[in-house]
Amino acid sequence: MTPCRAPASLVLALLSSLALVLQFSFAPLCQAYTHDYTVPASGGCPVPQRENIASSAPPLARQWSISLPSLNPPVIITSAPQGTAAQLTEIENTILAAYDVWTGVSGTLLNAGSFPNALGPLARTAVQNACSPDPVNGLQSGVDGVDTICFNQSSGAFTTGVLSFTRIIVASAPGQIFGAAPPSVFAGQILDADIYFRNDGQAAFATPSALSSAPGAYDLESLLVHELGHVFGLDHSGIWRAIMFPFAPAPGTFSGERPTAASPDAPLADDDRSGLRSLYPDPADAVNLGYITGRILPANPFALAALPATSIGNYVTGIFGAQIVAVDAASGSIVASALSGWSCDSSAANPVLQFDGSYTLGPLPVGHSYVIYAEPFTGLVQPGDVSGAADSACSVTSANPCTPPAINTNFSPRIRP
Repeated sequence: MTPCRAPASLVLALLSSLALVLQFSFAPLCQAYTHDYTVPASGGCPVPQRENIASSAPPLARQWSISLPSLNPPVIITSAPQGTAAQLTEIENTILAAYDVWTGVSGTLLNAGSFPNALGPLARTAVQNACSPDPVNGLQSGVDGVDTICFNQSSGAFTTGVLSFTRIIVASAPGQIFGAAPPSVFAGQILDADIYFRNDGQAAFATPSALSSAPGAYDLESLLVHELGHVFGLDHSGIWRAIMFPFAPAPGTFSGERPTAASPDAPLADDDRSGLRSLYPDPADAVNLGYITGRILPANPFALAALPATSIGNYVTGIFGAQIVAVDAASGSIVASALSGWSCDSSAANPVLQFDGSYTLGPLPVGHSYVIYAEPFTGLVQPGDVSGAADSACSVTSANPCTPPAINTNFSPRIRP
């Protein structure tokens, strides 16, 4: 692949939140039941999944269950004594700080300064199993339209190495109803998003004030910030510094910087911020307006000739599933990342997904120059860690079904002088 330098310019396209991998030592995987896109039931181009956050929308309903595991040693470690009102306050403050990380991002509809009513108050519930139960025969039950955090609810999703996960219910058309959730407003709307923490004693989680005295525990704040990224519609990132990297920080450590009153979004990487801005852009933002688009093609055009069509009209004509990273040429910092894969003309009478290696990076600060890199997912983050974003571009139940090709790792990037 050849890097290129270009000033950010405004285009219209979609952003995936997947990116570059750096090698390091990490703890077990934090999985999430999320996808980046939804194919409308009526067919057409995939749309990004997101919460209904708008000036005209009601505040996002949210709560957490104060039912905690009663194991010894404790699963939730706090500075306050176990089983006290002070312990619940300490946990709740950690949850609120994790939300503040995302509402502290400028240039988004979630920003607390610009849009203070995007989120409703954080309520408490004493119900142990307040999150949506495991699906039965593929059917979702118990959906209530309230984003809930549960520390004491069991699930079959807690396989080996899974510390926490987020289960999300998404509409594929306006007017859909799941359980007690209000009807959907648009295709791709997240109707319900619940966060589960492992509660069987195989892992412990500590609040920031208790982490130094609990070196074997995972940082509760880091995991909450990560899972809330899924609640708002982000998938995993391949950038090590990103909070959406699919591996938790090692026990006794935390990701990035701690949030502060002055910098509530300090734990995030620019890739996290770019992903959030792509889903909830602030129309008043005058800084992050730039996008860079392109295609990732093999040096040998015949390398893809043998690949079959994935369905009628869907041919593989570019590298599918490469990680694309934009690096600020002046500072050398990673600003945004994307997953190369497909394009779709929404203005066509019958839009058909084209697996042509297209990508979009952004939104990016304008007035900067960027170096673009493309690499395969062959490092610590493997294709299976980012397959959700790739697979969700297709649906077998829509009017125009398709099957995505396998993520391509059979290429070697090179830098042209």
